[in-house]
Amino acid sequence: MSDSIQLPDIGDSTGTLFTPEQEREFGEMFLRQVRSQATIDDDPEISDYIQTIGQKLAANSDNPRQSFNFFVVADPNINAFAGPGGQIGVNSGLILMADEESELASVLAHEIAHVTQRHLYQSLEASKRLSIPSAAAMLGAILLGTKSPQAGQAALVALQAGATQFQINFTRDNEQEADSVGMQTLSRSEFDPRAMPSFFEKLQQSNRYEGRNLPEFLRTHPVTVSRISETRARAEVFPYKQYPDTAAFQIIRTKLRAHTINDTGEATQYFKAVLKQGTEQQQDIARYGLALVQIKQNKTAEARDTLTKLVRKYPEQSHFINALAQAEIAAGRYNEALALFDQALTRFPENRSLLLEASQAQLLAGKPERTRKLLTDYLRHAKATPEINQMLAEAYTKLGNEAEGHRYMAEYYYHAGHNRAAILQLKLALQAAKGNFYLSTMIDQRLGELMEEERAKREEDRY
Repeated sequence: MSDSIQLPDIGDSTGTLFTPEQEREFGEMFLRQVRSQATIDDDPEISDYIQTIGQKLAANSDNPRQSFNFFVVADPNINAFAGPGGQIGVNSGLILMADEESELASVLAHEIAHVTQRHLYQSLEASKRLSIPSAAAMLGAILLGTKSPQAGQAALVALQAGATQFQINFTRDNEQEADSVGMQTLSRSEFDPRAMPSFFEKLQQSNRYEGRNLPEFLRTHPVTVSRISETRARAEVFPYKQYPDTAAFQIIRTKLRAHTINDTGEATQYFKAVLKQGTEQQQDIARYGLALVQIKQNKTAEARDTLTKLVRKYPEQSHFINALAQAEIAAGRYNEALALFDQALTRFPENRSLLLEASQAQLLAGKPERTRKLLTDYLRHAKATPEINQMLAEAYTKLGNEAEGHRYMAEYYYHAGHNRAAILQLKLALQAAKGNFYLSTMIDQRLGELMEEERAKREEDRY
């Protein structure tokens, strides 16, 4: 992307001065910046869940043709944000704070509304002199709450000198509109509109943050008593009914909790306490969480026993099958794990998370060709992700194909926001591909694209 591309009059709510291609590139660059500044949780089950609930809401938004991508940031702090190009991130801490699925959905619906109403571009109107790379870097830093963006250093100096005002200030009108539009989206998606004011109230009351400890979500989305009152009044317009959580919501929250509590003893106590309350299904999901902790503790026999019972009781629940396979892997029983994945993929052939977990298991079992075939077949109808690129890089390297190994590793680094590491991998790939005209040409073209991006970035930093 050339550094001559300037942000257009992004205060134009129709978006006519911001081409779809520019918006897509802005969004992709923003996501790479997020990856360079924070840890995105690429666990396939967690990724697929947030995509599923997000896309369900997006399909029922006031602009269902808008493209969206949803992802989870592995961060215990309370935050969610909408970036350019329909990129919407939510921290794991916010998911764990939501006691009901509708509460999580209410935050996503609110962020979706900020995108469809183009509030982000309106709020950035003052920064239209920044190039898209600089805007992506600065925007990532602001929305994540970080203080040292990894790109656009010249723009950062200008910002600090007061030459450019770059900030996210959603106005009161923006917030009211996002609440109202988001609530309509919630209702159309079969989520509880009343969850929005109740979750805002929970954010305001249960944390009692002050000063520097205010969570980033509340900095960019101020929650006041009047705003809670207004959203509660809007919610009362909708007819009251029950909105039960999906099993997937409870399972993903349990998985996040098991993975984020570093003290396994504390995690064990938590899940054992849950076993004494709730419905039978909630207790079984707590058993699943306990089994995940046991895998971390190397108590694989206990975990396998628990998960085997859960798989028998809930044969259509893929999360339990995957967890049982992970327990087998932790015990070094690769053949048993692969057999479980084969059975699961026969039952759930369209399940992306099972396919990715099976591909990783094949690598661990010393079967890189099987990984290569599974993933290349999958990529015929799907888009590559960083974890897929990383697995393919490892598979090709183990198969002795260094050129392809370096090429896929370059894509992994590029999408993680590490351009220079990506360029180095492409140079190594070019050396290894000597004698293969087609592959060399493809690598050389990609290398030229990344070097041009790096050149443009250096030019920008000079001015």
